[in-house]
Amino acid sequence: MKLVKWFGYAGLVIVLLITVACRNSGSTPNKNTNANIPPGAAADISAKIDYGLFCGDGCQEVLTLEAPRESIKGKVGVVASGTFPYGSGTMRMAEEAAKKYFPNMEVIIGNGKSDPVIQSSVIDDFIAQKVDVLVIDLVEKDTVDAALKRAKAAGIPIILIDRWTSVEPLTLIKAEDVEVGRKAGQQVVALLGGKGNVVEIKGTAASTTTIDRNKGILEAFEGYPRIKIIESMNANFDQGMGFKMMEHVLQRFPSGEISAVVSHADVMTMGAIEAIKAAGREDEIIVVSVDAQETALEAVEKGEIHATVAYPIVMPMGLIAAAKTIAGESMPKFIELEAPIVTKENVSKYKGITGY
Repeated sequence: MKLVKWFGYAGLVIVLLITVACRNSGSTPNKNTNANIPPGAAADISAKIDYGLFCGDGCQEVLTLEAPRESIKGKVGVVASGTFPYGSGTMRMAEEAAKKYFPNMEVIIGNGKSDPVIQSSVIDDFIAQKVDVLVIDLVEKDTVDAALKRAKAAGIPIILIDRWTSVEPLTLIKAEDVEVGRKAGQQVVALLGGKGNVVEIKGTAASTTTIDRNKGILEAFEGYPRIKIIESMNANFDQGMGFKMMEHVLQRFPSGEISAVVSHADVMTMGAIEAIKAAGREDEIIVVSVDAQETALEAVEKGEIHATVAYPIVMPMGLIAAAKTIAGESMPKFIELEAPIVTKENVSKYKGITGY
């Protein structure tokens, strides 16, 4: 009888150990810089693709995949621009889209770390791995062109997202940044009633995002001679630098001399807001931003940011375009995403869904 009981207990222990092992298998996240989502990842082919709020009817029409999703077999290299919120969101959403929609497509995700040399090296690594398509958010305009040309010479189609360069891609998917800047500038004009001193916080000097948003802001201010940009500075899409730059400007221009701040990206805006609050000048300076990252949406709710122009992460659109490329399906050279204005009145619509 004791022997029977012993075998019973031993069997129960073995069953429990097997159960725990099964539950834990495959649950450890990939912590490598280049994450690899292999074919066969769990996907629900019956799930309808969710394009999000920023890919309208026209965008969805040209990105509709004609081939069955399970038939897409190939290797896709996704290269983000950096580790700031937009870049991190791009990598995370690319991984989610790959697992959710494309069970037989291998996706490798790399990080340019805001450095064109590092991003070029990642591209060369993906060329060596013989990816079928490259999906790239460039660090800067032109500085990664040599690597892009090497990819094209290897016969690898290039899909650009978020930023453009002189090397012609198969397609470019993004919101139109000149229009984004124009919308931000128009918000400043409206909130100031057409007059006031403005501080412009720009991103990285060589980024097409910075170049185009600056152009749009300047266009919005045309015809308003009483609106003056008294300082325009590059904070390189960095929150800490946004704080330091704004702190310096606040020291140069005392109370009453700054009417508004217009920032090219929320990540810099959040740093600028810290400096404004530390100086006790939040009641005298209007703040307009771009992106609609989650922390900024909270600031919009609090009234710390008066408006932000939502700039979409180009996922799952970038992976769908890669799937269409592998399937041999055509797309236009440019696919435009929407960039709505977010204020306190409509912020609840965007909270929790912008992806960063």
